[in-house]
Amino acid sequence: MKATVEATTFAWQPLTLCGVAAFARARLSRLLLVEFIVAVLAAGAVVWFLHEVWFPTVREAIHELPEQGEIRQAKLAWRGESPMYLAGDRFLAIVVDLNHEAEVGREADVSIELGQRDWRIFSLLGYATVSYPGDRVISLNQPKLEPWWGAWEPAVLAGAGTLVVLGLMVSWALLAGLYSPLAMLTAFFVNRDLNWRSSWRLASAALMPGALLLILGVLSYGLSILDLVRLGVVIVAHFVVGWIYLFVSPLFLPRHPTAHVIEGNPFAAPPPGKP
Repeated sequence: MKATVEATTFAWQPLTLCGVAAFARARLSRLLLVEFIVAVLAAGAVVWFLHEVWFPTVREAIHELPEQGEIRQAKLAWRGESPMYLAGDRFLAIVVDLNHEAEVGREADVSIELGQRDWRIFSLLGYATVSYPGDRVISLNQPKLEPWWGAWEPAVLAGAGTLVVLGLMVSWALLAGLYSPLAMLTAFFVNRDLNWRSSWRLASAALMPGALLLILGVLSYGLSILDLVRLGVVIVAHFVVGWIYLFVSPLFLPRHPTAHVIEGNPFAAPPPGKP
């Protein structure tokens, strides 16, 4: 017999279908607390990835910059060789190629290429071009950039973690508003007790299992267990997981009080002695 969520069920984990369904009948503060914990875990994974995987390459690239160089009037004033491979590994490569012609470092999963008038970021899906700002001067040399990065790297990590937490909390709230009618529709067809407020809470909780899967994917990619293609599969799968929890979790809610089951054949004649 399939277990259902009773009114006294304590909502505390979003890993199982019944666990997600329990949040439909929990207080909003309980849901927000668990979501905040998951968001902090996601922020921790992102900060760890930046600090351990990408930022060592950034520090090495800054250390390899020449003593003179700057971006002035939307143009890179470069005194070194071009193309020049500054630093890189399989995850990230940083190069200087004034004409974007040599394709140096593009074997990395992500490649940042500094040109004369713009910089490009290459990855699996192609590349994007960003022009240099023309209204200020940016130092691009080792003596000035190395101490600046050393001072601001902790703030960058803290800012990245904060943005992840805030971004997830806001996006889950908005997506729950979009998905809650689907949860209501599912509950209606299976005769489950679910109102609009409860459907929003259930839809919001249904997004956390996918987020936990994505956290695992980021950690696995940073540890070289997954490559970039498989990480892309995990990114797509984390949406699918959320949809599965959204449509299946209502089945674990209590039946609606007005729902009734007609036993036997309602069109058959009543047995003898019954009206």
